[in-house]
Amino acid sequence: MAALRARPAAVALGVVTLLVAGCGSDEGSDAASTTRLATLQPAVSAPSPATGPPITDSAVLAAALLTIADLPVGYVSLDVPTDPDAAKDNGPDQSRTDPADCAKVLAPIAQQAEGAVAQASAHFAGPAFAGIDIDAASYPADRTAATFDAVQERLAQCTVYRGTDADGFSVDYRVADLPLAGAGDASRAVRVTTTSEGLTLISDVVIAVTGSTVFQLAATQQTPFDPAALTNLAQTQADRLRSP
Repeated sequence: MAALRARPAAVALGVVTLLVAGCGSDEGSDAASTTRLATLQPAVSAPSPATGPPITDSAVLAAALLTIADLPVGYVSLDVPTDPDAAKDNGPDQSRTDPADCAKVLAPIAQQAEGAVAQASAHFAGPAFAGIDIDAASYPADRTAATFDAVQERLAQCTVYRGTDADGFSVDYRVADLPLAGAGDASRAVRVTTTSEGLTLISDVVIAVTGSTVFQLAATQQTPFDPAALTNLAQTQADRLRSP
């Protein structure tokens, strides 16, 4: 199997590419052949209007995101300049998702909900094919809660879905609740499990609101991320966004 270019989180691309390159294809399991087989807990409400004004400068928002110094030992930044010609030989993109809207699960918040006045993201790779993705988007104070609601609504509608990667190989996804302590003004944690060609990746995710900013922190690896460490990262990120 070649690169899994359709992915639930940015780092998952490199993980699957490294682990399953050269594997033969299969028809995919029937485990995710239908959607909405499971339900999530009710949505968490964020303060409305938001508890603080929006961050309107994307550079200021980017500077408030976590850095390597905040992460477990062994992570490196993936936010380096890339060769624009590097992807030219990848061939036609055969990726698809069913239902189509579920392709937005774990997409950057600003792509999931329009109207952001600033947005930023950071991506890191760690040992043993691990990765951490962080993105944040700031909205007018009267739009923040609705954005948080919209992200949760999509998750509830995409608890089980499937698709193919850019090379046409089957990918199955499952979304489940993840019990974690709260972060920021309001937060929701879920686990997104991605399976393709016998490989399973787990993305433990916190989506949270701090003031007028909604952020998403996804820790992806082959085993569940340490809950205490994820909670600490999420709260640290919330604190940084409260006073950038």
